[in-house]
Amino acid sequence: MSARRPSRLRTLVHAAAALLGALALLTVLRTGLAERPLALAFGLFVTVGELTLPRSRPRSGEETSPPGVRVGEAAPLGAAGALSYALVAADAGQPTHHGVAQVVAVVLAATLLGSVPHIARGQQVTSDHLARRVLTTGFAAVCSQPLRPEGVSGAGAGSAHALSLLALLSLTALCDSVLAAALAHSRTRRPFGPLLRGELRALPGIGSAVVATGAVMALAVAVVGLWALPVFSLPLLLTQLSFRRYAAVRTTYRQTIASLARATEVAGYTPAGHARRVAALSKAVGRDLGLSGPALTVLEYAALMHDIGQLSLVDPVPAGATAGLPAAEQRRIALLGGAVVRQTGVDAAVAVVVERQADPCREQPVAARIVRAVNAYDEKVRDAGPGGPLNALEELRLATAGDYAPEIVEALARVLSRDCLTLPAAG
Repeated sequence: MSARRPSRLRTLVHAAAALLGALALLTVLRTGLAERPLALAFGLFVTVGELTLPRSRPRSGEETSPPGVRVGEAAPLGAAGALSYALVAADAGQPTHHGVAQVVAVVLAATLLGSVPHIARGQQVTSDHLARRVLTTGFAAVCSQPLRPEGVSGAGAGSAHALSLLALLSLTALCDSVLAAALAHSRTRRPFGPLLRGELRALPGIGSAVVATGAVMALAVAVVGLWALPVFSLPLLLTQLSFRRYAAVRTTYRQTIASLARATEVAGYTPAGHARRVAALSKAVGRDLGLSGPALTVLEYAALMHDIGQLSLVDPVPAGATAGLPAAEQRRIALLGGAVVRQTGVDAAVAVVVERQADPCREQPVAARIVRAVNAYDEKVRDAGPGGPLNALEELRLATAGDYAPEIVEALARVLSRDCLTLPAAG
């Protein structure tokens, strides 16, 4: 449980966001709201963007986002609106005079307002999301002040000004990626490197769409006015809906694979929950070793289906424990499992991992080494009685000379010590 307590870094980030938000709100309350139509329009836009959060969010540890979708950016439409308001320098040719404090206050109020329906439905709206929105908006608003054109002329027309806005928003997106990875690392204790790589890998996808939309809306509002908001946000909205639909398809695909994996449990070949435990723990070990994206997905699917070859056996293995079988028998079951996986239409890379989980350790790919070690751990801890996890790990360490890769066993030990993942109970 200690790994779940907020770290000092996360506490500092939240405190900085809370302080910035409080100062902004107090400033606006004292000085009043400048250019109210503009503030209300952008506030409404950000609120609507927050309302587009998915109705169901992935549980901790699940990755259902398609390639190019930032797990850390739940409401890209709200992010684009917030960044656009931070950059806008004129409204239909008339220079604006709202300051950084008003930008932060309006975005904070709109984000909170847009979160109310989600909270009412019992959804979790994380404080990390709110802190990042406040800090990134404040950063963009402060950095945009030197870029504000003087007077009406060139309020959004100059190519140099447009490139400057794009560069600023790109820098803001990069800083937000670092902040998102740091917060996720502090919250979950997962390695920072893979988390940051995942965030950066998504920047050319939805991240670039957010940056482009934010810059275009700021420039368009400066020239033609507020009606540009719905017009220039439509492409991002359609992109967001397409990504959500693809993510829903991937979720259904994963659920189908999980149902196939349960066939061994329903038939009595393996204990209940074994495949889910191996898959969850394998993903955690894979993250610890730096796997991410498609490699992590292949690892999860292979772990879910690693025992499916037992369905081809005439006589079930006692308790489904294959780790103690002779190497030739393990390899035969693994090859049978790979053949079954290929028949299901699942990615061929998953079948390869299933087939090679019983190969000699030095010849296995990383994913197969992970599945083999985690499967053995789950089988051993189930029968080890009191002190089971420690005893099971010790057995694996003693077998690292030939059966299990030492780096995999040590990664497994780190994951278990952090307890960064809630696993179903064994047995």
